[in-house]
Amino acid sequence: MNSRIENERLVIELAGRIDTSNASQVESEIESIISANKGLTPAFDAEKLDYISSIGLRILLKVAKTCGQKIQVLNASKDVYDIFETTGFINILDVQKALRHISVEGCELLGKGGNGSVYRLDDDKIVKVYKPWMKRETIDQERAFARNAFMNGVPSVIAYDLVRCGDCYGVVFELIKSKTLGQTIKENPDKLEEYVDKYVALAKQLHSVHVEPGSFTDLKSVLHQRVPKIAQWTSQEERDLLESLIDCIPDTDTLIHNDLHPGNIMIQDGELLLIDMPEMCNGPTAYDLVGIYRDMIVAPSGNSANHIEASVGLPADKVMQVGNMFFAKYTGISNPEEMEAYYKKLGLLFAFNVSLVVGTESENAMKLAPMLMDKLLRGVVIPNEQALRYLLSNLNSF
Repeated sequence: MNSRIENERLVIELAGRIDTSNASQVESEIESIISANKGLTPAFDAEKLDYISSIGLRILLKVAKTCGQKIQVLNASKDVYDIFETTGFINILDVQKALRHISVEGCELLGKGGNGSVYRLDDDKIVKVYKPWMKRETIDQERAFARNAFMNGVPSVIAYDLVRCGDCYGVVFELIKSKTLGQTIKENPDKLEEYVDKYVALAKQLHSVHVEPGSFTDLKSVLHQRVPKIAQWTSQEERDLLESLIDCIPDTDTLIHNDLHPGNIMIQDGELLLIDMPEMCNGPTAYDLVGIYRDMIVAPSGNSANHIEASVGLPADKVMQVGNMFFAKYTGISNPEEMEAYYKKLGLLFAFNVSLVVGTESENAMKLAPMLMDKLLRGVVIPNEQALRYLLSNLNSF
């Protein structure tokens, strides 16, 4: 039997048939592989498995009981999955069906962001193809968040199929001749204000949603998990400071998207629908505004202009125009001096947020990490610690 180490776990490959004729040999080989890789959680790859009898199922159950956890069975064909389902083993083991493979060659690119790119497959379907470093667990979490958001009344697109596209995962969404809000604004400049009003209404609708505990990850938990990932660029004292600042954020049951720009909003029959939800969580609504400030005000005015155009679907100058209109309508601030003071607060929160993002697996974030730490963490966050501490403590009334 073949095996491999993948994502810090031991994947044992099952092949052919497992029945009474070879069960003893299969069990012995599985035990030998696990024994030689102590400390690694086992999983089984069933891509080449044609059939498994009840005695084979009992072998997998024995492994699960020995490990004391629900082990995974990956890439099960329809026939093999039916066996697990009929016997009730899908409730005992984490059995995942084999994914169909698709190609996006020749497909229209609708948008491109930090986690992946969105393509139109046909008039009815779009697919989000994730970057190679995106793990299936993260993508499955996004799908769960999308379902939870929909069930809580958030206008959103539900994914109905997980696929493979080359070496990457993809999620297929069913939409009828829809476009991103960014594309729609670009193609209908005469309706700019109408679409910005819809954009603001969607944000306010999302920010009025209150969810049950456990439905989504908590923002503070997400940020705390990021601190250890920036260890190579920071001192222990700096990380302790960031941890203490995160603790200032008030608890809340409100819902935020964390990447709420027009490239992550589809428009269908005049209705705006959210996509791209890996970072959706419970948190103060002001944190969503920080993300919009990052994408719609900061990025188009700096070195990220080309990237933000590909992501949002609008030229950089138009992105900033939409951003300024959004904030004026969302906040009700019409005085330029008041808006400048508001942007200054958002800028301080932006510096804090980006200081924590650099430890993610995004290629661009990793490359820019040393520069961003000097410019934002040491140049903005630390010198303005007390002001930032006050802002974070009062995010619910921001």
